Amino acid sequence: EEIHVDLNNLEEANHLIYENSKEIFEKNFKAFFLGGDHCISYSIVKAFNKVQENPLLIIFDAHADCLEPTKVPTHENWLSKLIEEDGFNPRNVILISTRDLWEKEIEFLKEKEINVIKMDVLREDLDGICDLVMERARNSNGFYISLDIDCLDPAFAPATGYLEPGGMSSRDLIHCIKRLVLLDNFRGADIVEINPDKDVNGMTVKMGAKLLAEMI
Repeated sequence: EEIHVDLNNLEEANHLIYENSKEIFEKNFKAFFLGGDHCISYSIVKAFNKVQENPLLIIFDAHADCLEPTKVPTHENWLSKLIEEDGFNPRNVILISTRDLWEKEIEFLKEKEINVIKMDVLREDLDGICDLVMERARNSNGFYISLDIDCLDPAFAPATGYLEPGGMSSRDLIHCIKRLVLLDNFRGADIVEINPDKDVNGMTVKMGAKLLAEMI
């Protein structure tokens, strides 16, 4: 199903994404969304928060996306806007693979007590981190995954707008996803920030397809 939006009217576009996502979550136990800019996750998770009691949000992303909120959410501030203006519980957010942070974002993450799992911690004990995240997910009423493809190292996913060296390998990301989706309270996910025009031999698009297949 395609959610048709007018890119010349972003406020209306966000409203349509919210209303359609809310209806989809209400009618289906699991829902998957393909973007698009990461800002679409603002309206999707806003809808998920409305439908799901006390939800957990697991984000795979090289960036925190927690700059100062603006009237219309962007890929740089959708998460801070979701927390500050729409009441999503920051303690129910887990950021994984985050490695490029502004000073203001570091302050925001500390102030809001958001869980951040950086790459150096992942490299030391991937399975241990998976165990901890799965335990949090298992104890939630329902959890949602937002996956920005730039959580991967550019060697595995070059077709994205903001390449950040030192990311996850495709094998490690697939390993994490395969474990998480085994849980009965997995409610859905989005995959964003893939730009086919920047791809090399279709490797990023294929990676996105592989991740979606594992989730489904």
